[in-house]
Amino acid sequence: MIPISTETLDGTLTALAAFLKDSKAAPEHLVLIGGAALLALGFVSRTTRDVDIMAGVDARDGLVDPRPMSASLREAASKVARELDLDPDWLNTGPADQLRAGLPEGFLSRLTRRDYGPHLVVYYPSRFDLIHLKLFAAVDQGAGRHTRDLAALRPTEDDLLAASRWVLTQDAGEVFPELLKSTLREAGHGSVADRI
Repeated sequence: MIPISTETLDGTLTALAAFLKDSKAAPEHLVLIGGAALLALGFVSRTTRDVDIMAGVDARDGLVDPRPMSASLREAASKVARELDLDPDWLNTGPADQLRAGLPEGFLSRLTRRDYGPHLVVYYPSRFDLIHLKLFAAVDQGAGRHTRDLAALRPTEDDLLAASRWVLTQDAGEVFPELLKSTLREAGHGSVADRI
């Protein structure tokens, strides 16, 4: 399986749009997060094995749960996987639970839109919102790639303070605040940890 890079992400999404067009599918409006968003927006130059759909975008209802993916989207994604030798689950809704758990205030209004023709529109979170999501991922899943991605976003203390306040709303566990502070300190942001 070939990983997705900065150089191949756009072509991968263009291929997905072409297969959707060929099948005369209804337009898909998808919010992508994770490594694909960081690649698309130029924050990192690493590779990713998948493209994470967090939400759909509906003109009337705003952000909506993307599950289950439409049959036409699943079929188009399978064709892209075969054509480009990608992981069969390269397009997935793994992080869709975050929509139910809550997003930073104003998330929808800060999305960046990219059109891939009449059948595929992709939205990426703002840098501000990616900082929130990556800090939560670093606390929730441990250091490593999420911490490196967070550093690549070059957050200010104010960014991290706002993100920390939001992250604390995501888990009511007694140890979670200490995990957050520990993550911040390990990432070199002890002054932020001291303020929450």
